[in-house]
Amino acid sequence: MSRLHTLTTPTFGARAARLAAVAGLFGAACLAGPISAAAQATVVHHHHLTRKLAYDTKETVEDRITSLHGSLMITPDEETKWAAVAQVMRDNESDMQRMISERRAAPPHEVTAVEDLKTYEHFTQAHVNGLKNLIASFETLYAAMPTPQQAVADTVFAHFGGRDRSLKS
Repeated sequence: MSRLHTLTTPTFGARAARLAAVAGLFGAACLAGPISAAAQATVVHHHHLTRKLAYDTKETVEDRITSLHGSLMITPDEETKWAAVAQVMRDNESDMQRMISERRAAPPHEVTAVEDLKTYEHFTQAHVNGLKNLIASFETLYAAMPTPQQAVADTVFAHFGGRDRSLKS
């Protein structure tokens, strides 16, 4: 193997970390940060307020759930519906961690561009599926919120990623 090949070919760990980071960025849309194994494991996703990777801030899925619970001003009457949203966030997290673990457990080998893209597609599809599940559970919660609280939720989501996505002209 040439020195150039050694210097320019990322290691399996580097590829897995890159894929995890890229997959985590897609997870930001889920607000769940679906990339860590357990409730207290580190999440790799884009934090919507600080524009930093949650990995850098050591945010966990439980931290994100707690933060959203407060930001959305969940009432005692909404706790059951919120619990369903939180569970989807945890499930998304668990699914992504399982995929990352499977990827890391595979024997190291040269990955072609096509294989790399297919892996990216696999992680992206998992995020899409997780987002669909999150939307379904969040719609139920949102529908139960009074209009002023829905406006708060709209604001929380409108500022996702540090950008104002409101409908203002």
